[in-house]
Amino acid sequence: MVIKKLTLDNFRNYEHEDFVFDEGLNILTGKNAQGKTNCAEAVFYLCTGASLRIRHDKQLIRRGAEFARIAAETDSRFGKVKLEAVIFENKRELYLNGNKIRPVDFLGNMNSVFFSPGELRLIQDGPDERRRFLNLSISQTSRDYRVALSRYQRVLEQRNNLLKSSAYRFDAETLDVWDEQLAEYAARIVKKRREFLAVLSPLASSLHHSLTDGAEELSLCMDGSYPAEEEGIKEKLLREISASRERDLRLGFTTVGPHRDDIRVSINGQDARGYASQGQARTAALSMKLAETEIFRTLTGEAPILILDDVMSELDLPRRKRLLKGVKDLQCILTCTHAERVLYGVESRRIRIQNGKIVE
Repeated sequence: MVIKKLTLDNFRNYEHEDFVFDEGLNILTGKNAQGKTNCAEAVFYLCTGASLRIRHDKQLIRRGAEFARIAAETDSRFGKVKLEAVIFENKRELYLNGNKIRPVDFLGNMNSVFFSPGELRLIQDGPDERRRFLNLSISQTSRDYRVALSRYQRVLEQRNNLLKSSAYRFDAETLDVWDEQLAEYAARIVKKRREFLAVLSPLASSLHHSLTDGAEELSLCMDGSYPAEEEGIKEKLLREISASRERDLRLGFTTVGPHRDDIRVSINGQDARGYASQGQARTAALSMKLAETEIFRTLTGEAPILILDDVMSELDLPRRKRLLKGVKDLQCILTCTHAERVLYGVESRRIRIQNGKIVE
């Protein structure tokens, strides 16, 4: 899939602007704080229904405006697709080909992989970042996963509310019901995550080997061990949830389940979270993201849109060249301050941005 045209109305610092993209490399260039990343963020929002930078959608609305609108015209192997998001202060409306749809049906119509210097969090921060990576990536290609995750989160909230309530002591049977539902949805999540990581790990390892010219070995694995089949996973989770009930009651929240999952990232056999330098962590995260593009290509039959936000300034010359070589067969939106410093003869469409406007 490729995005042909992107329209922004009252989004971040844009009043109104139309971007026309080529199928290959598109470079958004300009000084800092002009709106390059805002444009990249808009593309990612249409792909995932979420922003990587803020928690509340109302922050996306240009100051003084009542709403923001993002729209994209795309070409896919199924034909032309139009996506649109209209964001108000307290709600949003999502459209597919002019028809209003639910958030769970919006995600996955256009796939993207986003990488920026902030993705160091994927390696250096706590498990929340790695779970977020898994959830966003798998959700773009699996509606079953999106549904299971949404229902799991609702059940988890209900169970936690009951654990905090004194009513639990008089209504233990209700907790049994929540435990059964929690284990059911959790089993689906756990199975999908492990299947995804089984494919991601060797791809990321190979890409990392290439980016480092063979100097480093990257490995990824999930914490814990579970049976291969969903029913076996559910039974094990039920036992773990039951065994932790007294502790959960004492603490007031659920202490086991996929909301506590983590990916162990190792470089040359050592834990990357405590061992890796900034450069190593950056390359490891980039390898994971590039591997993600290959998974999308395999599962959907077409490459995702790759968004690289201010990445080149963080890589040395050999890694820049290897990266550009690796993305030549997919649509890429790359932001940078000086295009001539990153092209190295690669053909591209250049779009210069100044103060929220395209400058010819």
